[in-house]
Amino acid sequence: MSVTINVRAFIAPDDPEACMRFYEGHSKLLEIYYGIAKITSGNQDWVQHRDTIVVIVEDETGSKTYGGARVQLADGILPLPIETAIGKYDPKIHDYVKKGSAEICGMWNSKEVAGMGIGSLILCRVAVALMSQLPINRVHVLCAPITTRMGRRVGAVIDTSLGNEGTFYYPKDDFIATAMVIEDVDVLSNAEPNERELMFELRKNPVQMRTETGPKGSYDVNYQLKIDNYYAPENA
Repeated sequence: MSVTINVRAFIAPDDPEACMRFYEGHSKLLEIYYGIAKITSGNQDWVQHRDTIVVIVEDETGSKTYGGARVQLADGILPLPIETAIGKYDPKIHDYVKKGSAEICGMWNSKEVAGMGIGSLILCRVAVALMSQLPINRVHVLCAPITTRMGRRVGAVIDTSLGNEGTFYYPKDDFIATAMVIEDVDVLSNAEPNERELMFELRKNPVQMRTETGPKGSYDVNYQLKIDNYYAPENA
C-alpha cells in the first residue's frame, strides 16, 4: 500500500468530527469482526472529555480514518475504562488509579490497513511517546492476548496485583484480558531497546515525517504529535 498516512494527536473536544470518525470506525470493527456490541472503552463519554488525548490515523486528506487510540488521564471525573471494565471483579483498581495515572485504550485499525503494523507498531509507540507531554507517571492498558506482546515491546509489564495474576474474563466470558502497566513512563526501562529509541525520537521530534516498515512493506508517516492547549487535571 504505497500511501502517506497522517498520525496526529489532539485533545478530544478540539476535533469532534474526527472523534466521531474514530468512534464509528472502532464500533463497526468490534461489532462486525468480534461480535462485541458494547465495551467500556467504546462509549462516547470521552468525546467531550478534555483529559482524553486522541491519536488518529488518517489518509493524506484527513477525511478517511484508518485507526486510532486514546490516552485518558485519571481526573476523578470520568473513570478510566479499566476501572469500569474490571471494577466489579477487583474493586481495588479504583484506589489504584489516582492522579498521575492514565490509560491507553480504544486502540483499533481498519481491515483496510491490516498487516501494515498500524496498530501493532505505530499506535503503541505513539501512545507511549505522548506521555512526555502529559502529567503522567503510570500508564495502564487492558490487553487482548494478541496485544500483550505489543505492550511488552513498548515497556509494559503484566500487573499481577490485579485479578488472577493480571488476567480477567473481558469483554465476554470467552475473552481473556490482561492488565498491564508502565510504571516508569519517563525511562521505559522494560521496553525493547529499538522501540525505546524510536519512542524517545518521537518525544524529541513530535512533528516529523518518517518511513516505517511493517509486515506488508514500507510507507511514509507524517507525525503530528504536538498536543496543543492541554492543561493538567485539577480534580484528580
